[in-house]
Amino acid sequence: MMGGDTGDDGLAGRICVITGGGSGIGRATALRLARDGARVVLVGRTAAKLEAVRREVEALGGSVTVHALDIADLAAVQSMVQDVLARFQRIDVLVNNAGDGTLHRRLLTTTPQELRAMLDANLCGTIYCTQAVVPAMLAARQGTIINLASIAGAQPGVHSGMAYSAAKAAVINFTQFLEAEFRNRGLRVCVILPGEVDTPLLDKRPQPPDGGARSTMVAAEDVADVIACVVRLPQRATVREVVIRPTIQRDVRAELEKE
Repeated sequence: MMGGDTGDDGLAGRICVITGGGSGIGRATALRLARDGARVVLVGRTAAKLEAVRREVEALGGSVTVHALDIADLAAVQSMVQDVLARFQRIDVLVNNAGDGTLHRRLLTTTPQELRAMLDANLCGTIYCTQAVVPAMLAARQGTIINLASIAGAQPGVHSGMAYSAAKAAVINFTQFLEAEFRNRGLRVCVILPGEVDTPLLDKRPQPPDGGARSTMVAAEDVADVIACVVRLPQRATVREVVIRPTIQRDVRAELEKE
């Protein structure tokens, strides 16, 4: 449990695995859950980014461990989960946040390599991590899985891109499948559909938005607050789906014309 007047014992001691933990929503979620007393497990591809977040969490007095790996590597995911279970004996929360974007957004310009990478990062990795943690959660008869999808998964468009929209739609469907398979067995599953969020992923767009556009977007910390709210609910209560989007909907037609 951390000291200071920002601490909260609502999540004290809970083991929370967060993928894509090195930046954006993953980083913000790690800081928020650690501030609330959780023991955070950061997972991501880039060790340097994870270590930077580790230092931030530790500066708050939080508990954090780091695992640098590609979640599209099933063996690496399984090994990570085994390590976490060996250390903590349980996993209470999995936040499937890791994802990626593509440079090309349209059907005829998206390359096979971009499509494969998109599915690996956004869908396959989410499935692999879920497969790895679910047996321990079922044995404990409790656990929370939160999948980060996107408004694009429900309302696809050229701005979001063909591959990204399709992958996030699959994440929404996968979450619904989990609920169908594991209802009444103690697992809670939730899918979060953010609109535009100001994260480093925006830099992969053909025309990255400027500061003015980013200022109107949802902040990563806003999504982290939603995740914390879902996790903090009593085990008897489940939030199935959350949509969070900017209050001001900006016109993206000018950006589309540049692509």
